[in-house]
Amino acid sequence: MSNRSTDELFQLVKSLEKAEKRNFKVFVKRNAGSDDLKMVSLFDALDGMQLYDEALLLQKCPDIKKQQLSNLKAHLFKQILTSLRFTKDDNVEIQLNEQISYARILYNKGLYHQSLKLLDRIKQMAKDHNQVTFQMQALIFEKKIEALHITRSIENRAEQLSHEVTEVNAHLNVQNKLSNLSLQLYSWYIKMGHARDEKDVSMVHLFFEANLPVHQLGDLKFYAKMYLYQSYCWYGFILQDLLMYYRYTQKWVNLFDSEPEMKAIEPVQYIKGMHNLLSAHFSLENYDGFNKALNNFEAFGASEEAESNTNVRIQTFVYLNISRINKHFLEGTFSEGLALVDSLEEKLEEYRLQLDRHRILVFYYKIACLYFGSGENEKAIDYLNRIINLRMDLRTDLQCYARLLHLIAHYELGNWDLLEYLIKSVYRFMAKMKNLSVVEEDVFRFLRKSFSLAPDKVIPAFKALKEKLEKRRGSPLEARSFMYLDIISWLESKIQKVPVQEVRRSMYLQGRKGKG
Repeated sequence: MSNRSTDELFQLVKSLEKAEKRNFKVFVKRNAGSDDLKMVSLFDALDGMQLYDEALLLQKCPDIKKQQLSNLKAHLFKQILTSLRFTKDDNVEIQLNEQISYARILYNKGLYHQSLKLLDRIKQMAKDHNQVTFQMQALIFEKKIEALHITRSIENRAEQLSHEVTEVNAHLNVQNKLSNLSLQLYSWYIKMGHARDEKDVSMVHLFFEANLPVHQLGDLKFYAKMYLYQSYCWYGFILQDLLMYYRYTQKWVNLFDSEPEMKAIEPVQYIKGMHNLLSAHFSLENYDGFNKALNNFEAFGASEEAESNTNVRIQTFVYLNISRINKHFLEGTFSEGLALVDSLEEKLEEYRLQLDRHRILVFYYKIACLYFGSGENEKAIDYLNRIINLRMDLRTDLQCYARLLHLIAHYELGNWDLLEYLIKSVYRFMAKMKNLSVVEEDVFRFLRKSFSLAPDKVIPAFKALKEKLEKRRGSPLEARSFMYLDIISWLESKIQKVPVQEVRRSMYLQGRKGKG
C-alpha cells in the first residue's frame, strides 16, 4: 500500500470540490475515446477511496492493466489540471500568465504590433497589481521583438525600454534579497525555534546584518516592503524581542490595509500577518489589541477573499482557530475552549492531505494546554503523546515543551512511579536538543527535590520557585519558557490549590479592572 501523502494524483483528486469534479467529467466526456473512459473510471475509483491502495485500485478498474496504470495516472493528472484551468479564476497571476501566452501566440503568427499592444496592457496591469516579475517578463519579451523586427512602434523605443528594464530590475533585485532574508529567517525559526543562548543571538544578528540590503523605505514597492517587515518580524521573534515583533507585524498588516486590493491578490500573506499580529498581542498580554485584531480577522474569515480557494480556506481555518484558542488562554476560559476540540478534530481530518505536520503539531499542543488548564490531565497527556510519538525534525522547541508539560501532567496525577524516569528522560532530551534554559533547570531541580519534601514544606517550596522564576521573566533568553508553558500560573495554582484556569481568569479580570 502506498502512503496516502505520497501519491500526488490521489491528493489532487481528493482536493477537488463537487463543482470541480462535475466540470472535469463534462470536460473529459466532450471528446471521449476509450482511454478517456478508462480515465473517468480511474478518477471515480480514486475519488471513492479513503486511503490510496494500488491493489484495490486495480480491482475497482478491471479494464486497466497494471502496466497501463502509470501512464493513465499521468494523463489523468494533466487532464484534471487542464479542466481546472478552464474554470473561472480571478487570480491576477493566472490572468497575467494567460495574457503573456496570448502575446506569444500573436508573435508566432507574425502579428508583432498586436503582440506589442498586448504587452503594454500586461505591463500596466502588472504595475497596477504590484506584480514586478510579470512586468519584467513583458519587458524582456518586448525587447526581443524590438531587437529582431523593425516595428517602428515608437521613436527612441530602445532608450525607453532600457530605462524601464533598469528601473524594474532595481526593484526586483531589492525585493528578491528581502524575500530571501525573510525565508531564511523563517526557516531558522521552523527548525530551531527561538534563540537559546548568546551564541544563537550573535549568529542571527550577524546573519541579519549581512543580508539586509541597502534600501530607502520610500523607494520600496509593496512586496519589498512586505518582505522587509516580515524579515524584522522573524528577527524579533527569534530573538524574543516581543516589542520589535509586535511593531513589524503591525506594519505588515497596515501595509495590506493601505492597499486593500492586495488582500484579494495575496490573501495568505495577509492571513499570516494577522496571525503574527495576534500572536504578538497574545505574548504581550495586550487584551484590547488582541480582541480588536481578532474581530478584524473574524470579519476577514467571513469575506469573499477568505472563500476564494481551498488553500485560503485552510489557512484561515488554521490561524483563526489558533487565535480563538489563544483567546481562551488569555481569558482563563480553558473549559469553554474545549468546545472547539470536536470541530477542530473534524477539520484536521478533512484537511489531512493538505495540512503540514508542523500545523498539526501546533494544534495538538494547543489542545493539550486547554485540557491541562481545565484540570483534565489524562486528556492532555493523550494529545501530548501524539506529539512525542510524531517523529519529525521540525520545531524541536515545541517537542521539548510538550515533554515538559507531559511530565507536569503526570506530576498532577500523582504518577510517582513514572516521574523519576520521566524527569531523567525529559531532561536528557532537552539537553540533547540544546533547549535547556535556566528556567527549565530550576523546574527540574524542584521536581527532583519534591519527592522528599514533607507535606508542610511543599507550599513554601512552590512559593520559593515562583519567586525565583518571576525574577527571570525579564530576561529575553528566558522568554520562550514562559511563552510556551505558563509555569508561573501553574505554580500559583499549586500555592492557592485551585485549577490553573482560575488563576488565569483572575489575572484577566484584574487586568480588565485595571483598564477600567
